[in-house]
Amino acid sequence: MGKTGLNLAIQCRLAALPEPTAEYRFAPPRRWRFDYAWPKVEPPVALEVEGGVFVAGRHSRGAGMINDMEKYNTATLAGWKVLRVTPKQIADGSALTLVEQAIKGIV
Repeated sequence: MGKTGLNLAIQCRLAALPEPTAEYRFAPPRRWRFDYAWPKVEPPVALEVEGGVFVAGRHSRGAGMINDMEKYNTATLAGWKVLRVTPKQIADGSALTLVEQAIKGIV
């Protein structure tokens, strides 16, 4: 788990939320993985960290966006709540707020 993931795990622990599972594989036989997941909450929650959004990273180019859409749509149809954030949102705590709202069912 990288620095961002460690930071998120610590934030969850301090907020009395379940810690995330990093690189959680879902939808076999596909090789898709969520960056972080809470598969045991109902409905399950996934967090995708979208890096490189300002520097033409993989997630902001055509083929990468299309692949991500297929992954996120498949997850949604399977009942997952999928959240998308940037590393900055993990660092400033706003990603934690989204995770808490998703886990607790707060709209």
